[in-house]
Amino acid sequence: MREKMPKKKELYFGGYYSPLSDSDIEKIHNASMDVFENVGVKIAYAPVLELWRRAGAEIDRQTMIACMDRSTVTKCLGTAPHEIVLCGREPKYDIKLAGTQTHLGTGGTALNILDPYTHDRRSTTIRDVASAARVVDACENIDFFVIACFPTELDKSVVDINRFYAAIQNTSKHIMGGVYTKEGVRKIARVAELIAGSKDAFKSRPFLSMITSVMSPLLFDESYTELMETACNMGFPLATSTAPMAGTTAPVTLAGTLVQMNVEALSGIITTQLMDPGHPTLYSVVPTSTDLRTGTFCFGSVEMGMMNAAAAQIARYYKLPIYNTAGPTESKIPDSQSVYESTFSVILTALAGANYIHEAAGILESGLTISLNNYVINNEIIGMIKRVLKGIEVDEEKLALDCIKRVGPGGTYISDEHTTAFMRQELFYPDLADRKPRIVWETEGALSAEERANRIAIRYLESHQPQPVTPVIDHAIRSEFPEILAVTGVPISRAILGK
Repeated sequence: MREKMPKKKELYFGGYYSPLSDSDIEKIHNASMDVFENVGVKIAYAPVLELWRRAGAEIDRQTMIACMDRSTVTKCLGTAPHEIVLCGREPKYDIKLAGTQTHLGTGGTALNILDPYTHDRRSTTIRDVASAARVVDACENIDFFVIACFPTELDKSVVDINRFYAAIQNTSKHIMGGVYTKEGVRKIARVAELIAGSKDAFKSRPFLSMITSVMSPLLFDESYTELMETACNMGFPLATSTAPMAGTTAPVTLAGTLVQMNVEALSGIITTQLMDPGHPTLYSVVPTSTDLRTGTFCFGSVEMGMMNAAAAQIARYYKLPIYNTAGPTESKIPDSQSVYESTFSVILTALAGANYIHEAAGILESGLTISLNNYVINNEIIGMIKRVLKGIEVDEEKLALDCIKRVGPGGTYISDEHTTAFMRQELFYPDLADRKPRIVWETEGALSAEERANRIAIRYLESHQPQPVTPVIDHAIRSEFPEILAVTGVPISRAILGK
């Protein structure tokens, strides 16, 4: 395979696609305020219910429902930052979330993986967390790593620190993940402090962030909300994700789902601002739909893409950076269905200008399964989408009048200095797609895109060297937390993954 061309750091901006008019957004806002005032949210965690009461919410202690008038909602949102920077351990991976600036990465907490060596679907382990992070680290178009799978062999008490540290050891990109225990959150905070040098140093360059949840419809579950409180207190940037499903846990109409989604997302931000004014919290949404013929959850539906694009507009209405979703598919394997479902939702949300699009790579089977091959395929899709976001630049140099005059009628541009100057920045060069003549393709094995992706994924696993934590810090972390399994620093081989 040819050597990759060096790439300068590019910024990508959406905002070209607007499924909602300004009037539509105002209607959704006003309906959302009506829900805040007359329906409220149930907060099944007493300390947060008390925070809402002190902020001016009307509380029904018997039902634990809090209603808040629109002026109080506006006041509580007033401290939320309009711009958030999530850092990598290497500064080149820092991502700024604001306006229509767009970044795309992984997501999910899958319980299965399509093994890249055996091609069998099997349960995920802590080694798969490491392998997914390693492949993503090598995929240049994927901007961040949301920890993609759950180590099914581990006890819940040690899952958090093992998942995060396995990811840290295998990628320098920003890492986000869901959490399961308060003690796990505290341990990850300590690991972050050891790597950064101090708690303040980590807060100034947060290379880890966490996902907690607001349940649909309109519910702050006790355990998730306690985790939100703990993560907030430990200084982690937060996604307080909500996942309403049109037709089951939200109204079947897309507009109705967007209203409920908005109330839930704003409630998550309100809660963190009451805990810690100014805390970096994303407007965090995963609106999806249901196939009401079967009751099946649909993660790859066209409506999912439309709602997540609309959510980007709604978040900008409040000047809040957004974490939302695109890319999952109902397909069980990397195939044409996985490609068209993934591409459609990702391009809609990217063109809408969403800031932090997670699940844009690697996810199959409605989020139940990840595929390392699919990271490679989606990496190429994301690269093409970024080229679309870059747009067509029209300036004196790009109009190429001097070049056209120099080459003239009947000439050739391939050796002209203008071509040499702009070929790398103007054209997208795929790593996966085959552009060779058919005879060459046949000579090289007549491989399908899926087969080529598998070979690239295995090469990344066996050859890519991510930036590890320094040996001194690694020793300090493992000495303090002996429950961390000694798997993350070991090269991943055919023998290990083929078991």
